[in-house]
Amino acid sequence: MKLLEYEAKHLINEHNIPVPSSFIVSPAADPEFLPAVIKSQVPTGGRGKAGGIAVVDSEKQYADAVERISQLQIKGFTPKTLLAEELVMIDKEFYLSLLIDTSAASIVLMAHKNGGVEVEENQAEDFFRRPISADTAETVADELADYFDLPDKSFVLQDLVEALFRCFCANDATLLELNPLIYTRDGKFVAGDCKMELDDAAAFRHPEWQFEQAKAEVNFVALDQNGTVATIANGAGLAMATVDAVADAGMTPANFLDIGGGANEASVLAAFERIVAFPSVKVIIINIFAGITRCDEIARAVIAAKSQITNLPPAYIRLAGTNFEQAVDILTDAGIPTLATLEECIQRAVKEVSHE
Repeated sequence: MKLLEYEAKHLINEHNIPVPSSFIVSPAADPEFLPAVIKSQVPTGGRGKAGGIAVVDSEKQYADAVERISQLQIKGFTPKTLLAEELVMIDKEFYLSLLIDTSAASIVLMAHKNGGVEVEENQAEDFFRRPISADTAETVADELADYFDLPDKSFVLQDLVEALFRCFCANDATLLELNPLIYTRDGKFVAGDCKMELDDAAAFRHPEWQFEQAKAEVNFVALDQNGTVATIANGAGLAMATVDAVADAGMTPANFLDIGGGANEASVLAAFERIVAFPSVKVIIINIFAGITRCDEIARAVIAAKSQITNLPPAYIRLAGTNFEQAVDILTDAGIPTLATLEECIQRAVKEVSHE
């Protein structure tokens, strides 16, 4: 589960990791302070280059930026929330992250002395990389201070690294990334941006999770980043059968996705947003047998996805159950056909993938 920036910053700030002063934008309210940085809250990178971040000095600039950014689609995502932050006086920008190295069965700290929007241009071999645990955080922080060429900040970095490690473990994170980690002109560290991914399977331990994606309540498992067919179904058994049918037809399923028994428009739209992150998907198969789930909710979500997500792959849809007739009417009015069986969906998908 990918958190939005404001959600991730709330978590790290609870562990005493400094973040800029901020407020959630309300279109009907005046800004709490100016100047400010307005940031689109979408679960993807490249916001700055796409125009999703703006520095504003006046109420007029603030209003114009809020109106523009709130409607700006970035890589298929339109923000539901905007974050406004104070301007931070930057001396240097670093990169710092914790992630799980599955091959070594350990948590790894990675850093680079050149952070910010161009961090991906750094060579992989130039990154500082160390396994880290509660017992080794102090040693790693000392090495990190030398790597950043800030030896006098060793104790400050130790506090920061230890706090990051506690936050990472306490929240069952799989990634915690500060980019940039800002070193200010007055010699302080501040998380300029924060990306955080949490383990969906740990949700049962965290009843407090009320994040935008957590509210979607979908069971998503990535199967193959190069998969050509994405699937959406309700119920684990039907979802597994749909994946198996895709594989039996000689195609590569990208994911397993069970939207659950009480899926609604928001949760199904969230499912589409997860799917479009797969670069090789050519077609989506939607296989719903509705009980508690309502077919008309699925239909509205399909229409919303087509209007909100650019370059959405074609979807072949089989619906049955609760409010089936209403769903067919809704989709027909939108010019979207439905199919009678999963077999027909598979046949259409085979033709689509073969054509590509």
